[in-house]
Amino acid sequence: MATLAEKVARPQIRQTQCFIGGKWVPAASGKTFDTIHPATEEVIAQVAEGDAKDIDLAVDAARAQFDGGEWSQMDARDRGALMHKLADLIEAEVDELAALETLDNGKPISDSRAADIPLVIDCLRYYAGWADKIQGKTIPIRGEYFCYTRREPVGVVGQIIPWNFPALMAAWKWGPALAAGCTIVMKPAEQTPLTCLRMARLAQKAGIPDGVINVVPGYGPTAGAALVAHPGVDKIAFTGEMSTAQIIQRSAAETMKRLTFELGGKSPNVIFADADLDAAAAGAHFALYFNQGQCCCAGSRLFVEDRVHDEMVDRLIQFNRDRKVGDPFDPETEQGPQVDQAQFDKILKYVDYGKADGADCVSGGKRHGDRGLFIEPTLFTNVTDEMRIATDEIFGPVLTVLKFSDIDEIIRRANNTNFGLAAGVWTRDVGKAHRFASKVRAGTVWVNCYDVFDAAAPFGGFKQSGLGRELGEAGLDAYTESKTVTMAL
Repeated sequence: MATLAEKVARPQIRQTQCFIGGKWVPAASGKTFDTIHPATEEVIAQVAEGDAKDIDLAVDAARAQFDGGEWSQMDARDRGALMHKLADLIEAEVDELAALETLDNGKPISDSRAADIPLVIDCLRYYAGWADKIQGKTIPIRGEYFCYTRREPVGVVGQIIPWNFPALMAAWKWGPALAAGCTIVMKPAEQTPLTCLRMARLAQKAGIPDGVINVVPGYGPTAGAALVAHPGVDKIAFTGEMSTAQIIQRSAAETMKRLTFELGGKSPNVIFADADLDAAAAGAHFALYFNQGQCCCAGSRLFVEDRVHDEMVDRLIQFNRDRKVGDPFDPETEQGPQVDQAQFDKILKYVDYGKADGADCVSGGKRHGDRGLFIEPTLFTNVTDEMRIATDEIFGPVLTVLKFSDIDEIIRRANNTNFGLAAGVWTRDVGKAHRFASKVRAGTVWVNCYDVFDAAAPFGGFKQSGLGRELGEAGLDAYTESKTVTMAL
């Protein structure tokens, strides 16, 4: 690993074409699109712009491999060994992949190197261990019969991933699909295709057969829509916005595809007066500002018990003042740019909404610098539950602070949202913590911590935050079908 004591060099960009059936090919249309470095807004590469024709070719390759190729015939333990080899190859290139992630996404190199790519490796190794442990059951039924179930791969899966954690979201999707024996057509986000393409090259180098993993860069209304509608695709896994998931649901109904969605959130993060306030302040700051606020589970609604509200706000303002915003290749940088101009504009629009609705912007609220898509870490107080900054997912470095006075009130208000992805609670009272965790309607509840992820722990949302779960043993469910076999004795 390169030491992070000095600025990290930019990586080489090697893969920019579609990866279909083990071959690197231009888009059938010949079109390309620009991918930019959001810290400077400069174009860093032209990437093949796939569309329906390229999706057809990729699905054909995945279908052929699943229906009659070596992947479908391979021993499960051997599949796991290939996944371990892929993880090893990623580990060998961890510095370059981290730099590539920072170049394409804009996140600080310290985060890419310490979090994103190591979590990719861990996820692939975790699911490699599951490959030969996906089992059915024997079932006692009435009569002279022998009954058992088999868990079989669902088939060809279409996977559409977002731009906030490009490499990690690819691993979250690839891991369970490969362990189950599925084949894959992935459409990475158009803002951040580069690490996914590099990982596809490493998968081929690891010996994963051609056609198992196919990657088609492109846009949602063209490549993504074609993938969802394709009759040769058995399942769609999507991470992104609820409005896009609704479009996918309507389209997928035509072919009755299996669906899993990991969507957005407006997660409540609750600090009681009896908490360790030092840990709570640092944790609340991290819960929102990590990854430039571009986290689906960000603790964006910070509820603080009224007795310690003012003290907590003062601490958060100081954290924001001390936060280093700037060049993401500088290892001392804590906050990089937003991913693209559309996201930048949306966040500043919500800052204006907050001010117009009567909240107090006590920190930040403006563009940082005059080059690149940087926004100051922003903090609003005097926020009420119905304000747009308290109800809508902003997906940026904007934290809203709300007061509360007792546990019944905060449980009700925490649940007063259409989302239900995550929640946090900070208290020394274990009974209070368990009561909150049992009552809040969210797929993940963190107690005296936030954003703690592990490949073994399922992740997903209640309500409009998604369908199904990723990670853990639960993450395998959506990639398998259960078959019942009954034999007369």
